Amino acid sequence: MTELIDIGANLTHDSFDHDFDEVLERAAQAGVTQMMVTGASREGSEQAREIAARHEHLYATAGIHPHHAEETDASTLSLLKDLAGDDRVKAIGETGLDYFRDFSPRPKQVKSFEQHIELAIDTGLPMFLHERDAHPTFAEVLREYRDNISRAVVHCFTGEKDALYAYLDLDCYIGITGWICDERRGEHLKTLVKDIPDNRLMIETDAPYLMPRTIRPKPKTRRNEPMNLPEVCRTVAECREVTYEALARLTTDNARSFFDLPREV
Repeated sequence: MTELIDIGANLTHDSFDHDFDEVLERAAQAGVTQMMVTGASREGSEQAREIAARHEHLYATAGIHPHHAEETDASTLSLLKDLAGDDRVKAIGETGLDYFRDFSPRPKQVKSFEQHIELAIDTGLPMFLHERDAHPTFAEVLREYRDNISRAVVHCFTGEKDALYAYLDLDCYIGITGWICDERRGEHLKTLVKDIPDNRLMIETDAPYLMPRTIRPKPKTRRNEPMNLPEVCRTVAECREVTYEALARLTTDNARSFFDLPREV
């Protein structure tokens, strides 16, 4: 079976509490051999690290999602720096800008984003980034620091061509989710995904969100799981006119390189 790496799964979400081990088993049976557990809040980043410490094939990110930007104070930044020193923590984030929901004031989002960037530069870790309806501000903030950041991925990319090209110009990786499987709002990605260079493409589920709508038979639950990553891979491969196996190898190699993950034995 061709292996896959899920670069973004919110496995600290309480919807996984009752069947966590089964979720991991189903992912393994689907060929998902390694996963990044997303840290998106102070508590969530600690939990992500703890989960990763208990499972050999799980790794974590540490950061504050823009929805929670007001959490980003001196105490939280100190905690994130401590977490970044753990060898199970492979990236700083989830951080960035979300001007779609605006759960946090935009100036606070920008400040939090900049503080995360400084932490990434200080630690040398790559960045796991979130951007929704925040282009071009997101690119403008990132551009100021980009030369000093080791690597960066704009995860769950859902934007338009101008945003994609701006992020590629900043030498960012691009993470594609089941959004591309959504006929209501993801059709534009089917064309855009062809423009992502081979060495900048990765895939993810963003579980428990963004269940691929192309799965047949239709799942009985709306909770997405890492086991559904093959559907994202299949759709992206179809759009790029390559085989499933080629796309799986490509994105797996990119993820291993980006997050400095060991090769599965």
